[in-house]
Amino acid sequence: MGSNERPAPLRLGSTAPDFEAETTAGPIKFHEFIGDGWVVLFSHPEDYTPVCTTELGAFAKLEPEFTKRGVKLIGLSANTIESHGGWIKDINEISGSELRFPIIGDKERQIALKYDMLDHQDATNVDQKGIAFTIRSVFIIDPKKTIRTILSYPASTGRNTAEVLRIVDSLQTGDKHKVTTPINWVPGDDVIVHPSVKGAEAEKLFPKMQIVKPYLRFTPLPKEETSAAV
Repeated sequence: MGSNERPAPLRLGSTAPDFEAETTAGPIKFHEFIGDGWVVLFSHPEDYTPVCTTELGAFAKLEPEFTKRGVKLIGLSANTIESHGGWIKDINEISGSELRFPIIGDKERQIALKYDMLDHQDATNVDQKGIAFTIRSVFIIDPKKTIRTILSYPASTGRNTAEVLRIVDSLQTGDKHKVTTPINWVPGDDVIVHPSVKGAEAEKLFPKMQIVKPYLRFTPLPKEETSAAV
């Protein structure tokens, strides 16, 4: 595959590609970094840009909530580690937070290409200032190195960090309790019994189950029993 050719697209259920990279916290091997926990990998178009600065500050403020759930955060921007270092000072000053998670230096966009974080154009296409046209990608990866969620936002639209955390809660709670979560669910709301749980097993596991339709069965799940309870 040529240096500018796109790899096969990643899908939900794909194994997260491994890579080695320099970060603001030192060199990493990604699968070793994941270890036996969860990871949120997210990309940014460029250092010292307004939307990215607000996003990094928001992730920094919310990092303790991710940490409680066994989730590591790691960012990526198509700049050098030295550039990241100066930018982090600005982020901390503006947001009043202390950014602790690593940011990958991907100036050549090798990782961005591997994870298909680039806009639909030639990978060498940059503007007059050399700004790489990456998009705001989010990958939620579980301890098996499986990609569980992929989100893509345009460069002009900042992400909702609370929604990323909500997805983590949904995935972790669903894995533990054999449930799925309905629209706009937040921890403490009723959940849906997973379709794979049938008959007597469902009645045993979920004695308060409410059957709306044979395929739609709700059950209460207190916040204290979700991943948000940590």
